[in-house]
Amino acid sequence: MTESKQILALNRFDAGSTAHLDARVANLVERRMRSFGASSVLFYQKPLEIVRAEGVTMYDAAGKPYLDVYNNVPTVGHCHPAVVAAISEQAGKLATNSRYLYENLHTYAETLLATFPSALSNLVLTCTGSESNDIALRMAQTYSGGTGFVVTETAYHGNTSAVMEISPSSYKKGRALPAHIRSIPAPDSYNLAPGRDVGAVFAANLQAAIDDLESSGVTFAGLIVDTIFSSDGVFADPVGFLAKAVEVTHKAGGLFIADEVQPGFGRTGKGHWCFARHGVVPDIVTLGKPMGNGFPMAGVVTRPELLEGFCAETGYFNTFGANPVAAAAGLAVLQVIEREGLIANADKVGTLLRDGLRQLGRSDARIGDVRGAGLFVGLEFSGADKAPDAELAAYVINAMKERGVLIGAAGAYGNVLKIRPALCFSEANAGFFVETLAAVLRSV
Repeated sequence: MTESKQILALNRFDAGSTAHLDARVANLVERRMRSFGASSVLFYQKPLEIVRAEGVTMYDAAGKPYLDVYNNVPTVGHCHPAVVAAISEQAGKLATNSRYLYENLHTYAETLLATFPSALSNLVLTCTGSESNDIALRMAQTYSGGTGFVVTETAYHGNTSAVMEISPSSYKKGRALPAHIRSIPAPDSYNLAPGRDVGAVFAANLQAAIDDLESSGVTFAGLIVDTIFSSDGVFADPVGFLAKAVEVTHKAGGLFIADEVQPGFGRTGKGHWCFARHGVVPDIVTLGKPMGNGFPMAGVVTRPELLEGFCAETGYFNTFGANPVAAAAGLAVLQVIEREGLIANADKVGTLLRDGLRQLGRSDARIGDVRGAGLFVGLEFSGADKAPDAELAAYVINAMKERGVLIGAAGAYGNVLKIRPALCFSEANAGFFVETLAAVLRSV
């Protein structure tokens, strides 16, 4: 049986293996470990020293360029001039806390909220996606009076104490789920038996988990999912499969929390938010990493009555979440997405990319599946009987890096390439990626 892996172990550098590194890199690794200890996470068999980046390209200390299809933080491209200018100009005028009135903050909030369904009209700004998901859990608990949550088996939602509990992919081997959490299989159409309905199976598994919580004396509070199930291996289709699970959630008295930290801000190519592909309106939406294109900001969008209920129970205040520099960064990101037509580009180039990868798969049986939406793509390596091929994925990740392409893995077994470049990714970039992958596979 193939063994599942902790998410950070999928691409992680082994800090105990430095003999193959050159002197400079070995010294930097040693300094890193001395300062940051066991919490330090580096990637690839030979860690990279990155010194600058622009658009979809990162450069190491030797000047070597790398096509970045891994880093979803710079959603409009590394160091986008408009975002850099907005941050710099605002920081030069005023950079302080969220206690005062700022014109640009209100403009940002109104611009962001205009991209959501009208019912979702209140915004809480935070600094990290973890913080946003923590608040979302507390809102759901306040609303329902319960503490029970259902997540997918390889979910990742952040790293606060509460949010780690709903992130099974971060559990070390042998750790059990807390008593108030249940996990269910991801909506995996690739491994589902032919003829079975993905949405119906996912909803039935959710109902069984809710029933199990209730039979244990735990009141159900909500379902939280990353709406493209990225850590589970990227599952976007069929369009609409989430609707039945949302119905089950509401019927059981819980809230549906859509974690849009990874798939949001136009990445899936059909509007700003991935949940819209399924024709549902979440009760709470959480945002994070791409929101400021590298500036640390995040948020929670919800209905006014849910926010009022939460604030009636706690004196919540965020010192930095709604600061004017964050507002400048966030507004610049939204303006660039609109001005440069990046959602349409994600749809167009993402379709081209998936078509190219599927064409490659027709001549290489080790590519079991290519799936996703827009510029969020999962490529699954598998062998006979769809057995996960994590060894091949690990080889490809490091071999691609040596050829100038940065990519990572996802899924329970680490056998899925997670492809999520900046939204300015071009047709030429997509072609280079497919050609490089083909060359690496030929080398195995």
